[in-house]
Amino acid sequence: MIDLELDDQHQDLVDMVREFAQEVVAPQSAQHDADHTFPYDIVKQMGQMGLFGLPISEEHGGSGGDYFHLALALEELGKVDQSVAITLEAGVSLGAMPIYRFGNEAQKQKWLPALATGERLAGFGLTEPGAGSDASAALTKAKLEDGHWVIDGAKEFITNSGTDITSHVTATAVTGVDEATGKKEISAIIVPTGTEGFTAEKAYNKVGWHASDTHPLSFNGARVPEENLLGERGRGYAYFLEILDEGRIAIAALATGAAQGCVDESVKYAKTRTSFGKTIGQYQSISFMIARMQSRAHAARLAYYAAAAKMLAGKDFKIEAAHAKLIASEAAMDNAREATQIFGGYGFMNETLVARHYRDSKILEIGEGTTQVQQMLIARGLGL
Repeated sequence: MIDLELDDQHQDLVDMVREFAQEVVAPQSAQHDADHTFPYDIVKQMGQMGLFGLPISEEHGGSGGDYFHLALALEELGKVDQSVAITLEAGVSLGAMPIYRFGNEAQKQKWLPALATGERLAGFGLTEPGAGSDASAALTKAKLEDGHWVIDGAKEFITNSGTDITSHVTATAVTGVDEATGKKEISAIIVPTGTEGFTAEKAYNKVGWHASDTHPLSFNGARVPEENLLGERGRGYAYFLEILDEGRIAIAALATGAAQGCVDESVKYAKTRTSFGKTIGQYQSISFMIARMQSRAHAARLAYYAAAAKMLAGKDFKIEAAHAKLIASEAAMDNAREATQIFGGYGFMNETLVARHYRDSKILEIGEGTTQVQQMLIARGLGL
C-alpha cells in the first residue's frame, strides 16, 4: 500500500507555514491586493523562515530539503494569498532553480545564497510577445562581441523581474543556428539588474495577483560577460523545459491550496449565514456543492503528491506534472466560481478572499503552460 501520510518533518513544515499564512499573511492580503503593492515585509519573513531555500542544499545557502517541501509550503500559502504564493513559487522554481540545476559552481556561489534566503529575487525570461506556448519561436538574440553577450529583444509576463530586490533575470536568447538541423540555437544567459540596455518596463495592470510583481522586459544592446552563459551553449530551451516540468508541480500545489481555501471559506460561511430560518449549509444544494468542491481539492492534492513522488524518485514525471497542473488549476477555478456563488453578493466584493480567488485563479490555467499545453503533453504520452 502507498502511504500518503506526511512524516513528522513535512508535517512540521505544514504546521509552521499554515500558522504564518493564517496569522501574518491573511490579515494583510486584502490591503496589498487593493493597493497593488508588493509585500516586501512578508517576503523578508518568508526568507527568514527558510522558505526560499527549501529545495536548495545547505552548501549553497538553502535549507537542504526537497521540492515536495516547497510544494507543501505553496499549498498553505495558496489558501490565503495567491500573490504571496506565486512570489515564492517563481522566486524558487523559476528564479533560483535554473542556476541550482544548471549553473557552474562559480555561478551558484555568486547568486544562490541571496536567492535561497529571500534577500534577493530573480526572474525567468522565456515568454515573448510572439512566443508564448511555442517558446522555441523566440526572437530575442544574443551575439558574442569582445567577450560579452550583446542581447536584443523583449520578454513578456515575467514574474519577480522588477522588484527592489530583484538580482537578475535568466533569459533565453537565440545565439546561433544548429548547422546539423538548421534549427535555432537557444541559450540561457544571466542578465543582472542594472545592466545598461536591460529594462523592466512598467508593471502590468492585471486581473488578479495584484500583489505580485510582473513586467515586460526589453533588451537593447544589453551587454553581459561571456561567463554569464548558463550551462551549455544551445541548451537553454531544453533547460527551461525541465524547469517548467518542476514548476508545474509547484503551480499545482499552489492551485490545490487555492481550491482548498475556497472550500474552507465556504464551509465557514455556510455554517453562519442564515436564509429562511436555517444556515445555508443545511440546504442540500449548498452542502452538495461544497462536497464537490472538496473532492476537487482532494483529487488535485493527490495529483501533485504523485508527481512529486516520481520526481523525487528520479523517474520521468513529465506526464504526472501535466496531470497535476491540469487537475489542480481547473479545481481552483471551478471552486472559486462556486465559492463566489455560495457567498452571493458578498462574493462579488473584492475585500473577500473568495473574490480574490475568483480573480486570481484564472491565470493558473494559463501560466507555466496552458491547459491546452497540458492536454497536448498528456495526449502525446498516450501515443496520440
